[in-house]
Amino acid sequence: MRGGTGEGAMQRWGKSGMASMVGVASLVCAAAISQPGLAGASAGAGLHRQAPAAAIYQICRSWKHHGAIAAKISAGIRDVVSQRESIVAVRVDDPFLGIGCWYRGHRHFFSASVVKATILAALLRKAHAQHRSLTQHEQDLAWLMITQSDNDAATALWNDVGMHALQRFLDLAGMKQTVLGQNGFWGLTKITAHDEMILLQHLLRPNTVLTKKARHYELYLMDHVIASQRWGVPAGAPSNFRVHVKNGWAPLPFTTSPWFINSIGCFTHLDQNYSIVVLTANNPDMQYGVTTVENVAEIINHDLHPGATSVIPRSRPFPTWGIPDEPVRPPTAAR
Repeated sequence: MRGGTGEGAMQRWGKSGMASMVGVASLVCAAAISQPGLAGASAGAGLHRQAPAAAIYQICRSWKHHGAIAAKISAGIRDVVSQRESIVAVRVDDPFLGIGCWYRGHRHFFSASVVKATILAALLRKAHAQHRSLTQHEQDLAWLMITQSDNDAATALWNDVGMHALQRFLDLAGMKQTVLGQNGFWGLTKITAHDEMILLQHLLRPNTVLTKKARHYELYLMDHVIASQRWGVPAGAPSNFRVHVKNGWAPLPFTTSPWFINSIGCFTHLDQNYSIVVLTANNPDMQYGVTTVENVAEIINHDLHPGATSVIPRSRPFPTWGIPDEPVRPPTAAR
């Protein structure tokens, strides 16, 4: 988390932060988005299929005779979001049960550190295109960026990959709704639940964008995130599943609140896997946003695995939550 505040923060969040926020707030949520397709499909449009037209009425749907479970999760998500100040977007994909959820999938949120998963994926794609492995220096930076959410490492790799290769990865993956932060301000990248799910699908399933080695490498790093940053979508997941998570937490640019609190994660066990994306805005502080995310995640994880005898508990606050890791003056940094 080094490099998270002070003048370096201005270089990451950007001079146009408030103007960008106005644009984000004006976006209209779309009703239905795409859902994952078959493993091994070509990159982009071929990797996912169209979501049910009724997604606007039923948040979750099943294509494998689990309609009752989907309906229960839908009701639970509705109940949570109706009681929170947070603006919430949710995307779920469980190919084993054949259940998907779509809620505000096209709404844009500032990424904060969630974009670091995209930075690494773009780096791995670029290295493969250059017929090389990551250098030891790149591996060291990637470890810090993903497992500790180190901002200096993220800035170094953002610059190393470059805007052209970052955009090239988005194009190849079909992440058409993601808008990269400009002038080096990676924390102001605009993301959607729809596109973050596409990213997770590329990490879990064979595709033409990321090699098997690259996918396993990124999932390995996401499986080794430090304890203080493993909050969010893991809450309530079965303990026998491996959890690959990346979170982002930051106030609005140039203000101390409200906060964007984002959490994306893959869950793997033997031949099973599923993914959850929860993006939130308008949180009065970090703890409030984490609670919102975990309220949603617990419902999803429990209803997907009602028979689990041991589950991952909700996170406990750490001293670093919501506190800059170095002396700071506004603006507060992306984390």
